[in-house]
Amino acid sequence: MLPPSPPGPVRAGADARALVDRHVALVDRARAVVTHLDDVAVAVAAWVRDDEARRVRDELSRVPVGRLGETTERNLRLTAVENAGYATAADFLGVRPETFDAIPGVGDATARGVVAAVDQLAKAAVTLRPLRITLDRAGLPEPREARDLLALLRRFQRVTPLVAPHRRELDDYVRFGGQATHDAAPARHAARMLLTLPRTRRAAHAALARLQEWDERIAINDLPGIVARAEAEIAATDPAGIALAEDFARRSAEYFTTLQEIVPHAAGVLAARGLLPADLVARVDAHPLDTSLLRVALRGYQEFGARFALEQGRVLLGDEMGLGKTMQALAAIAHLAADGHRRFLVVCPASLLANWEHEIQLRTSLAVHRAHGSGRADALAVWEREGGIGLTTFEGLAHVPLPGTSDDDPGLSPDLGRVGLLVVDEAQQVKNPRAARSKLVAAWAQRCARVLLMSGTPMDNRLEDFLALTELLQPGLAATIPKHLGLVGPEAFRHAVAHVYLRRNQSDVLVELPGIVASDDWVELREPEERAYRAAVEAGNLMAMRQAAWHPTAGESPAKLDRLLDLVDEALDEGHSVLVFSYFRTTLDLVSATLAARGVAVHGPLTGDVPVARRGELVDAFTSDDTAVLVAQISVGGTGLNLQAASVVVLCEPQLTPTLEDQAIARAHRMGQVRPVRAHRLLGSDGVDERIVEILGRKREVFDDYVRVSSLAQAAVGSIDVARGDLAREVVAAEQARLGYGPWWDELNEPSPPTLSPDQPESPQLPLRYRAPE
Repeated sequence: MLPPSPPGPVRAGADARALVDRHVALVDRARAVVTHLDDVAVAVAAWVRDDEARRVRDELSRVPVGRLGETTERNLRLTAVENAGYATAADFLGVRPETFDAIPGVGDATARGVVAAVDQLAKAAVTLRPLRITLDRAGLPEPREARDLLALLRRFQRVTPLVAPHRRELDDYVRFGGQATHDAAPARHAARMLLTLPRTRRAAHAALARLQEWDERIAINDLPGIVARAEAEIAATDPAGIALAEDFARRSAEYFTTLQEIVPHAAGVLAARGLLPADLVARVDAHPLDTSLLRVALRGYQEFGARFALEQGRVLLGDEMGLGKTMQALAAIAHLAADGHRRFLVVCPASLLANWEHEIQLRTSLAVHRAHGSGRADALAVWEREGGIGLTTFEGLAHVPLPGTSDDDPGLSPDLGRVGLLVVDEAQQVKNPRAARSKLVAAWAQRCARVLLMSGTPMDNRLEDFLALTELLQPGLAATIPKHLGLVGPEAFRHAVAHVYLRRNQSDVLVELPGIVASDDWVELREPEERAYRAAVEAGNLMAMRQAAWHPTAGESPAKLDRLLDLVDEALDEGHSVLVFSYFRTTLDLVSATLAARGVAVHGPLTGDVPVARRGELVDAFTSDDTAVLVAQISVGGTGLNLQAASVVVLCEPQLTPTLEDQAIARAHRMGQVRPVRAHRLLGSDGVDERIVEILGRKREVFDDYVRVSSLAQAAVGSIDVARGDLAREVVAAEQARLGYGPWWDELNEPSPPTLSPDQPESPQLPLRYRAPE
């Protein structure tokens, strides 16, 4: 800390010199600190700019000059350009039209057309190849140049917390304190002051007085201490090499959040907003967001999601798994809490209670009360008395007093009527309006002014499921959607429900997230499995048909198991952890026992029988292992868990709904993942797996068209999809017919069959797509 100035005016000479020199030194140090931080930010922005140029050049180097004509209707004279030595579109980057115009045979129209075409290709290249940073097999960042970027971001992260809270004081001091030292400089020598002009002497004395005032201000703010601590952090050695890579692997989300703070365009603004109408975007952008009760920084798209929930009041957040819907809900709650609201209620599956409690405690300064199990009554009493976030399950919600709207509303708790926000996680579980849990959530939704439903799978098999969720938010909304929208197409429907529904996909907003390499691994069933399969088909037992490929025998292991072992061995050899999902517990038990017998570090099986607290312990143990395998039931491990420690996912069989598979893969492919995720689906050929895969494809088309984009979908298209009961009947009937028996086959071969067309054979070779019998 600077020594205080002597009381009263400072005299020219030694006293003035001591005062000025002290401030000159501190101003220089403060300037160096803020300049250093600004230089790091500039270097990051320059790296992003240069990386974008590298990506554009790499993409355009693959485009031959001859193909530029495809980008415009103009007749471009490209032969002359090629003859001049230009081979690919990359050769045109930075070249002005006048340069091409000077080439013999190339006119002004071609010159300008080529430049325009290359400009369009460059913009497309940036979109097609966003900035991504992953780790290679050696555990080092890719691309290689990214190591410089990570080092800059790490330094920015270290220094910013010491500077940013005091940036205004530092900037003011550098600017105004620095000016005062300049103006006071003549007073450093008494003799010089006698020779200066009167106005210069007056300015010097005024500047000395301002420096005395700065003495008081910097003493209160401890500005010298702030500068010293920042200088020490700047002087500290940055991690490098594998240490930096390991830090990035642990905290990749923080690295990319820092990147977005420095270079906002690093994440797509339109993607973050979910393609909402412009007027709604403007209102959402303008809504305030108080994050003072949060302990972490939000990503741009997360801020927008929280603002959307606050601006609209009653919404469905349908972000794809892995984008941090929980964090967006907590941001909205934190804002309302800072605004004076006292109570909030989160309803979720029992398997997610521990995750919600952990996230609230780690990422906010709000109190949390877990109203579940034997301590439910006590937790509710504390919540009602002290406020905070109440946590309960769909079943436990029945034990929470229904909020009232007035003090004389009989049987209700009027004080709980002032619940600031009702959050319903995994809201697809209340899509059936006739179910008891759906009715209870609807009753709560009617009593709460603000409601946030969250689901990464708002539509599973039918669009009506999605509309049922919107009815919880705005009763009667579905009835207001014109039926003709079914003919107009998805875009009209998206616009109709945009005010209640926001969805962003990983590929849109997590530009840094590595990709998914998905593969279907087909295997031939062996004789024992084939016998078990035929018996299951004859019995008409779909579940037995799905498990037949895992039928164990004394002498030979199932073909799917052999393939799974190959995948696990390969992944572990490469240093990758593995998630193995199956719907069936017998399959999980077989996989677990086989892996354990081979000496593999296997965790699980994680099934519905495992208590909620124990599930978290299993996941923590799996995450702490360098390379391991977690075996989980897909209906349990596929939702609500963060498993990005793994980068290889194996599905033991195809599922009956596409979203169940997507959820399972998203456990690994989510924020924080720094490696490409390899997803393998084990499929048995010539059987039930082929039928299910075909039907899954049809289901995905409906979801992609109507709900995957955020501004949303069309009414009443459920009739073109199949429900699970219909799916089971269709698959069983198709397989019975393929194998030569069953109701359809009997119908085709009864004594008086319908007349066949001339080109239909007597023993028909049935196609892959079947129609279930009436």
